[in-house]
Amino acid sequence: MIILTGPCVLEDRDTVMKIAEKLQPLSEDKRVDFYFKASFDKANRTSLSSYRGPGLDEGLKLFQEVKEQFGYRLVTDIHESYQAAPAAEVLDVLQIPAFLCRQTDLLVAAAKTNCKINIKKGQFLAADSMKHPVEKVLKTRGVDEVNYQTSKDNNVWLCERGNTFGYGALVVDMKNLIAMRKYAPVIFDATHSAQVPSTGGTTGGNSAVVPSLAKAAAAVGVDGFFFETHFDPNKALSDGPNMVQVDELYKVIDDIFAIKEVLGYN
Repeated sequence: MIILTGPCVLEDRDTVMKIAEKLQPLSEDKRVDFYFKASFDKANRTSLSSYRGPGLDEGLKLFQEVKEQFGYRLVTDIHESYQAAPAAEVLDVLQIPAFLCRQTDLLVAAAKTNCKINIKKGQFLAADSMKHPVEKVLKTRGVDEVNYQTSKDNNVWLCERGNTFGYGALVVDMKNLIAMRKYAPVIFDATHSAQVPSTGGTTGGNSAVVPSLAKAAAAVGVDGFFFETHFDPNKALSDGPNMVQVDELYKVIDDIFAIKEVLGYN
């Protein structure tokens, strides 16, 4: 089971290293294909005054330190095409943000690296529309046929994080998990699916629903999960309201595996 987890954004060094250390038992879990996640720049914050992160250069230095100290594989968002190549020198997975999943230049730049690519489904798109971003990546990598196996072989994933429903609400349609799996392995983003977008000057959320959403996705069947986590979500500099506290994350993951075992999923 692929697990992408870590803080929303790279905060100060001590905070990042403390979270990374708390995730070490998960990284050693033989059931888990573990990746440490954080962003060097949150370019899509609601407010101009919100904390965005240390930026590309300083962020890559901190990622490198995490990699050297813990041996983790790493995943981060990129928002501009020029970020793909330098990020790929340190990172193992490049994540395409949901708002940018149709951006051809960004997808092609990511595809030209040796990194795995996690494409987040836009909150405004139907599941079947995600064939096209996958196709852009696969064709750049010399593959014409878009299906689960070709994407898996070429390290391309799709990520579900809910659809906008009315104003200020996200709804997760579990049918999307089945539909997108025609095109690529599917990661379920349990914490961003709990967001309440743009409530005033920030994005809110309801972390209490994260375990239920994750367990529902496990019952449907997915290839992995994305969780943003923090030792104190109330102090997190981004997306705190929908984050899972690190200690609680372990319980959620155990529940996921219990569901998989009962249902007999591989």
